[in-house]
Amino acid sequence: MPDQIYCDRLRQDTAFLTSNGRLSEQLVDKIILQLNRVYPQILTIKEAEKFRNPKAPLHSRLSNLIAHLKKKGDKPCQEFYRALQINAEHLYNNLPSRKIISPTFFLACFSIAAGLAFFMYCCNPDSRILGKAKKVLGFSPIIIGRHVSNICMLYMEDSS
Repeated sequence: MPDQIYCDRLRQDTAFLTSNGRLSEQLVDKIILQLNRVYPQILTIKEAEKFRNPKAPLHSRLSNLIAHLKKKGDKPCQEFYRALQINAEHLYNNLPSRKIISPTFFLACFSIAAGLAFFMYCCNPDSRILGKAKKVLGFSPIIIGRHVSNICMLYMEDSS
C-alpha cells in the first residue's frame, strides 16, 4: 500500500475541520466547486451536488465529503488541502497536522537555557568561580570567532 500521508493528515484534522464555526457554508461550497471543476475525476458533478445540498446540515455534508475523499485515496486528500489553502489560508495554517514543533524551536530553547546558566555562573559573587569563568572567557574567542573575541576581551579588561 502506498504512503497515505495526506489521508493520515486528513484523519488527524477531521475533528478540527468539522467543529462548529471553522468552515462556513460558502467556503465549503468553494472547496467542493474547485475539486469538481479542476479535478472532475475526484468529485463528479453528481457527487458535488450531493455535497452542496443546502437542505443537509453543513456538518454532515463536510463529514461525508471528508469520508468520501479518504476512500478515494491520497491524491484527492492532497487536492482538498490545496483547495483549503487557496480558499482559507488562515485556517490551513492553523490545522493540527501543521503544528509540529521544529528542531529550531528546541535549539532556541536550549540556547536560552544554556545562556541563562552561563550568565548565572558568571554573576555568582564567589570570586573563585568568577576567576574560572574569566579563564573560560579568555579562551572562548579562539573557539567562537573574531567578532565575539573583541567583546570578551573588553569584558576581561573591565573586570580585571
